[in-house]
Parts: sequence; C-alpha cells; structure tokens
Amino acid sequence: MTVHSASRPRYPLGSAVSRSRLQESLAVWARERLTGRVRRRVEAVARRTAARLGQHLGPAWRVVHPPDPDVAAVGDDHAGFVAIGPSGVFAVSVVDHGRQRVMIAGDVIQIQGRRPPYVARARRYARRIRKALTDAVGTKVPVVAVLTFAGSGAISAHGLPTGCLAVSLRELGGVLRAARARIAPETARKLAEVAAHPLTWRDRAGTGHSTAR
Repeated sequence: MTVHSASRPRYPLGSAVSRSRLQESLAVWARERLTGRVRRRVEAVARRTAARLGQHLGPAWRVVHPPDPDVAAVGDDHAGFVAIGPSGVFAVSVVDHGRQRVMIAGDVIQIQGRRPPYVARARRYARRIRKALTDAVGTKVPVVAVLTFAGSGAISAHGLPTGCLAVSLRELGGVLRAARARIAPETARKLAEVAAHPLTWRDRAGTGHSTAR
C-alpha cells in the first residue's frame, strides 16, 4: 500500500502551469463573451434608436446602417449609424447609459465616476464615415459627428464638446431638423444609396474598428 503525505501535491509536476494557462484561457474567453454580449446589446439599441429617429425625421431623411457590423461599431460599448437629410450627413454614435447620470463638461463625459472617451470616438467615427463616402463619390462629403444618449438617466451639461454634437435621444430628431438645409433631396437620396452599398465599406472594417477604441 502506498501512503501519500498530506502536504504532497496530488497532481504531476507541470499541472500547476497547465492549470494556470487554463484559468487564463477561461478568463480571456469570459471577457470575449462579455464583450460580444455588450456589443450585441448596444447594436440593438442603435438599431432601435435609428428606427425611432427615422419615424420622427420624415420622408426627406434616410437612416443607414453600414452593412458591416465592424464598421457600425464605434467602440465595444456603443454603436452607430448614418442619418442623411436636407441638413447634411450625420454620423450618430449611440451610448446606452441606462439610469446612470451623464455629466458633460466640454469634451469630457463622466458616467458613474468613469470618463470614457466617447467624444473622441464619435469624432473618429465621423471621420471614418466621411472618408468612406468621399472616396466612393469622388468629392468631399462633410459629415457631422453626433453623440446621443439613449438611457433614461439625467444629463447635465457644463459646456458642450467641440466638433461634436452631444444630445439626448429625445432631442436628436429636433436637433437634426433644426440645422439649415445644405443638400438637395435628390443628393441626400443618392448619398444614402452609397452609404448602404457594401462596396463603400469594403476593406474598411478592420482598420476602422481598431481606430475606434
């Protein structure tokens, strides 16, 4: 009969390393799964926001989702779409802040003590949309960055961001309509067709998504 000491490990030498690697792999898997769930949730919020906005803006406007989801992703925790109408082209980044309070102080957005770089991401997203449309039509297409908050928590502002509109979902339609007319209805329709075409976004998903972090 073999007697084992209570202090002696009951697994072969090297199993501890394997266990450590397994734990690390499980942690990576859990983070990726959580990130995937968050992205799917915010993409759903962005689509609901776009549908609601399309109803409010009227027939002169088009709301377009880039065909590739990686292009639509502004970051891991928010997604976007393009609104095109008489007032111009708007790259709308949607943040679902739930019931948490949002404080805006210039370019700084604070939610529950955190300061995520939402304004910088919204600007980069607008640049991505602008470059894709400009390359596709062969002439410069101005695109306005818009950061909209789809949650129910209170929003307070002490100075607005530069180069980016920041509004609640309730205000979004009114803000877009309030801008003066810049493009003809036919131009808006054609730009919407270009924005909806998969070839406009070909080979842009990888580079665009990585810059949105």
